[in-house]
Amino acid sequence: MRRWPPPRCACTSSASACEPPGAVLAQFARFALIVPSMDPRLPNVALDEIVLFTRVVQGGSFTAAATAVGMPKSTVSRKISDLESRVGARLLQRTTRTLSLTDVGRVYYEHCVRIVAALEEAELAVSQLQSTPRGLLRVTAPLAFSVLGPIVAEYLRLFPDVQVDLVCTDRRVDVVEERFDLALRAGATPDTSLVARRLGAVRRRLVAAPEVKRALGEPNDIAELADHPCIVFAPEGSSWELRSGPKIAEITVHPRLVVNDYEMLRSVARAGFGVALLPEYLCAEDLAAGRLMPVLASWSAPEVPVFALYPSTRHLSPKVVTLLDLLRQRLVLSTTPSVVASM
Repeated sequence: MRRWPPPRCACTSSASACEPPGAVLAQFARFALIVPSMDPRLPNVALDEIVLFTRVVQGGSFTAAATAVGMPKSTVSRKISDLESRVGARLLQRTTRTLSLTDVGRVYYEHCVRIVAALEEAELAVSQLQSTPRGLLRVTAPLAFSVLGPIVAEYLRLFPDVQVDLVCTDRRVDVVEERFDLALRAGATPDTSLVARRLGAVRRRLVAAPEVKRALGEPNDIAELADHPCIVFAPEGSSWELRSGPKIAEITVHPRLVVNDYEMLRSVARAGFGVALLPEYLCAEDLAAGRLMPVLASWSAPEVPVFALYPSTRHLSPKVVTLLDLLRQRLVLSTTPSVVASM
């Protein structure tokens, strides 16, 4: 069957605008999508027939169009006939060996190309919107996750089109009902219908201000820690489980202060009021600067797993994916990330 060059689109001086529609439009052409006309005097518009019509013209045959959209040749032929009936004019001149546009068909095709191009532009715009992090990102985390401040600030610098709503609370949040994109949790695997992605784990170590170590000295044994003034994070209580290689010890300390905020715990430890058990991510800079010093450096608390929870969905939005990536890089100090679906 003879092929002919399709007429150049009236809206451009380039023939590139008349390239075949995208892959999504090929699927789109398989469905009967009828848009009611705004003018009651005009027929309804069948978008699938318009896409098929451009496919036939650009492919040069019903067979080529049928192959492109994955439907029988007879169906393509019938839909083009339906389109001609809807328009009220013959668009294609058919013979046993050739297929050509009528004068009416040529004018109609030029308009159809514009419609298909607009659909392709809409598809591209949506695709770009889905690939670029943008919009409102709602995140919830425990109060103890004070480290999120610098991470969120870095995220906002990296992705200026994203607005973050960060809610820090120890209240049990309903992620779906309250429309959060992401929730951070520490501890055992969350028992939830959400998807739980293990980011890794956080190490905690014993630290104290230099003047505390100078005044009391380094404990010779883990048991001596009970005789030192300590500052306790309220949710952990005054019983500390500590490990050094295969050795495990549980020490009951006598706190001078019990507080439910890690930032305050760090501040009081730096002020010299006792030994504290702090997450490494929170005290790393103080240790490097000498504001805090390690106590019984070979001992540490068991690692606490950190999870990111989000509603079950086939595709995560770019804004969630990019924040998860940054959290893995900045927040978590050990272990290999893994993904688990919790029931």
